[in-house]
Amino acid sequence: MPLINLGSATLDYEIEGQGPVILFAHGAGGNRLSWWQQVPYFMDRYSCITFSHPGFGRSGWIGDVSERISYSDVLLELLDHLEIERAVLVAQSMGGWTCLPVAVRLPERVAALFMASTPGNLRTPEIDQAREANRERLEELRQAWEERSAGSFNPALGERCFTEQPEMHYLYSAIQGLNQPRVSRAGIDITPEEMSCYRTPTMYITGKEDVVLPSSVIVAAAAVTPGAHLERVPETGHSIYFERPNVFNSLLSSFLSKVYPT
Repeated sequence: MPLINLGSATLDYEIEGQGPVILFAHGAGGNRLSWWQQVPYFMDRYSCITFSHPGFGRSGWIGDVSERISYSDVLLELLDHLEIERAVLVAQSMGGWTCLPVAVRLPERVAALFMASTPGNLRTPEIDQAREANRERLEELRQAWEERSAGSFNPALGERCFTEQPEMHYLYSAIQGLNQPRVSRAGIDITPEEMSCYRTPTMYITGKEDVVLPSSVIVAAAAVTPGAHLERVPETGHSIYFERPNVFNSLLSSFLSKVYPT
């Protein structure tokens, strides 16, 4: 798999397929390998780019630039290096902090934005309140999983996946284990005022059983995103793309058909 040296980071990335460009930005529990159920599905119609954020998988920062460079900056460096002027961005969880600022501040680079289980770096009182209400529970679940307490599960998937799809729960945690110790970089907050002129086609999806970023967070984000569509997925946790790939792929495919009608 190729590694490229950008100005800020060395990135592990892959391009598969041909057609309009889709770029997949993984969450804090994943890396480029996380999209193994999406790339084969879409690569016959689209050019699918996957990459690992710096500090994840085989990707790493160059020098001390992580103190002044955001993941959004790295994304733009990657697109420029690959000479891609415009792409659909698919963001999972932390990936929303990578993709949303590009869609807001450089809309000419983003054909559409698909936000999975993420508000990105949108900040509103409603989003903050929903996250704060969930904070204590999430910390308890994460602590129990780190200690491998009896009955604990990886919150990034959820209890249902742990009990009904133990092999997927194991694989997710194995992929997550390939990452380096790191601190996620959220970037600069985006306010509702900045969204007032937003026109990029956008879809939010949320798992109804998400314990990391509950549906109330995503509903609040969609409410301040002009023209956004919202889809709630039942019996699913934080990682819809991993837990329910058929549902995720179908929703993304339908969204893309409106962006690139045949």
